[in-house]
Amino acid sequence: MRAVVLREHGGIEKLKYEASFPDPEIGEGDVLLRVRATSLNYHDVFTRRGMPGIKIPFPVIIGLDVAGEIVKVGPGVGDWKVGDRVLVDPLNRIEGGLMGETMNGGLAELCKARAHQLFRIPDNVSFEQAAALPVAYGTAYRMMTEIGQVKRGEKVLILGASGGVGVCCVQLAKIAGAYVIACAGTAEKGERLKALGADEVILYTQEDFLQVIRQRHGRPQRNRSMPDNGGVDVVVNFTGGDTWVKSLRALKLGGRILTCGATAGYDPAEDLRVIWTFELQVRGSNGWERSDISRLFELVSSGKLKALIDNVYPLEQAGEAMRVLEGRQVFGKIVVAP
Repeated sequence: MRAVVLREHGGIEKLKYEASFPDPEIGEGDVLLRVRATSLNYHDVFTRRGMPGIKIPFPVIIGLDVAGEIVKVGPGVGDWKVGDRVLVDPLNRIEGGLMGETMNGGLAELCKARAHQLFRIPDNVSFEQAAALPVAYGTAYRMMTEIGQVKRGEKVLILGASGGVGVCCVQLAKIAGAYVIACAGTAEKGERLKALGADEVILYTQEDFLQVIRQRHGRPQRNRSMPDNGGVDVVVNFTGGDTWVKSLRALKLGGRILTCGATAGYDPAEDLRVIWTFELQVRGSNGWERSDISRLFELVSSGKLKALIDNVYPLEQAGEAMRVLEGRQVFGKIVVAP
């Protein structure tokens, strides 16, 4: 089969397109999929580069989010049949493992998965939309709803709002009835975020987002009795790096910061004084549950939530797709369609 293979860690050049990689062999409880769409995530970038403490079994086919059609079922698989349209939960929640990392993922014509990892794709949801959901949208859903508990009337500042997680956070905050302030790197992305529902946009490449928040929404106050306690209720920050302390300082008294990643650095400077002085809450969110994916399918199928696809690349151009993702030249999700 055709596949994009990683045989060692390094730059994008380490992703090699191979025309005759061995087909997967399935066994008890397995299904074989013809891959129709795989969306890329920043986790795929980290897998390619190499992550401390995580050993990758080379050669590996990356790509966590996989959607396709079943072409073969193994012994003991009773709930699925050839031709079913399915999405794979990247996490093997029974035996352990992660698609595109410890198991071969979706950057190939064929992919093996365990039957218990599958979701049925609704008829009115495309393969590309389905592939956009698990890692980015699933992570955003859990962070905004279960962990963050974003509520009607709250002011929510979202950093990295134009990426896969970010565009879902914007939509979920609006569904909850919040006032959304989205950070974007370009005016074009800003306009697209407004079209998506953002109430305000801050172009972080042109202005300091903390200063803008203070100018537009006031400075946080330590006195709860003050009628207008400035700042925002929630900051969504999955970038880390030098945005962390500024994010804390943008929060009002009792505000909460939500994090599910650290794409710009996992060991930022910290100012504990801000946390205790303003009684802030730091809430971490890690991944998604199967119920989150089911709820996302309901929202997309009903039209309440858009699975935004920036571009679809053929398998031969998977390296270019990753370059665009890594360069943050994306609005929504990047998909590879073998």
